Amino acid sequence: MDGVLLDSEATYRVVWARWAEGLGLDTVHLWPRLAGRRASDTIAEMAPHLDPLEEVVKLRALLLEEQATLPAMPGAHELLAALEKGSWALVTSNEEGVIREQFERLRLPRPGVVVGGSAVLHGKPDPACFTAAAERLGAAFEDCLVVEDSPAGVAAGRAAGMTVLALETTHRAELLSGAHRVVATLQDAVPTIRGWVAGD
Repeated sequence: MDGVLLDSEATYRVVWARWAEGLGLDTVHLWPRLAGRRASDTIAEMAPHLDPLEEVVKLRALLLEEQATLPAMPGAHELLAALEKGSWALVTSNEEGVIREQFERLRLPRPGVVVGGSAVLHGKPDPACFTAAAERLGAAFEDCLVVEDSPAGVAAGRAAGMTVLALETTHRAELLSGAHRVVATLQDAVPTIRGWVAGD
C-alpha cells in the first residue's frame, strides 16, 4: 500500500522520527529497517527492551494526527478501477483499520482480499504474506505479479516464486535489483499491470 498506492514516505518519516526521538533512538539506523516491514518487527530490532505492541499503539496515535495528509499515488485510482474484482489482493504491513480508513478517505476501490501485517506469523521479507494472498485468490504462485517499492517486499515476492515489478518511489533502482523489472512510478507501471491481469 505505502509507496505503491499511497504517497506516504514523507509522512511516515515524520511519524517515525517523532517516535524515535522521544525514546532517544538514532533515526539514521531506523530508516533502513522501515520500508515494507511491519512496525512491530522494526521496533523489536531498534528497541528490544520495549513491548512492540505497546509501541505500535503509540505510533498509531501519531499516525492518526498525520494521515489526513496522505495522498494517493498518481495512477492509483486509474489502476484499481481497471482491475477486475477478485483478480488482485492488497498485501501490506499495515493493519486492517489503517487500510480501511485510507481507502475510504481517498475513495479508492477496495480490494476483495487483504493480507495485513497481523495475518501472518512472519513479515516481509518472508514470503508468507504473498503466498497467503495467492491462496485466497485461488491463483498459482507463478501466475502472480507482485508490485513493490521496498527491498524487503521484492525479496518476499521472489521467495514466493512470483514475478516482481518494483517502483522507484521510495528506493533507488540498485536497491530493487532483485525485481524482474524496475520502473520509476506507478503511472509507468499501469500498462504492464493491466496487461498482466488481462493475460497479454
